[in-house]
Amino acid sequence: MWDIVNGELTKEFTFSNFIEAFAFMTKVAIIAEKLNHHPTWSNTWNKVNIRLSTHDAGHTITEKDHMLAKEIDALSASV
Repeated sequence: MWDIVNGELTKEFTFSNFIEAFAFMTKVAIIAEKLNHHPTWSNTWNKVNIRLSTHDAGHTITEKDHMLAKEIDALSASV
């Protein structure tokens, strides 16, 4: 489940190790590029933190964010 923090959708994903976390980020990057909507994110060892908001809409949550979040959730379910 995504949380709303400071006007952004946020979620932390945890993996077994750094390689799995980085592979997940690579897959998310491909999806984000196709949607032309890019996350704010960070990676520390086995954790990936993602924040979504639409910069063009004044850093608010829009349908673009919900669409990307749904794609990310689908991807994480298959990992």
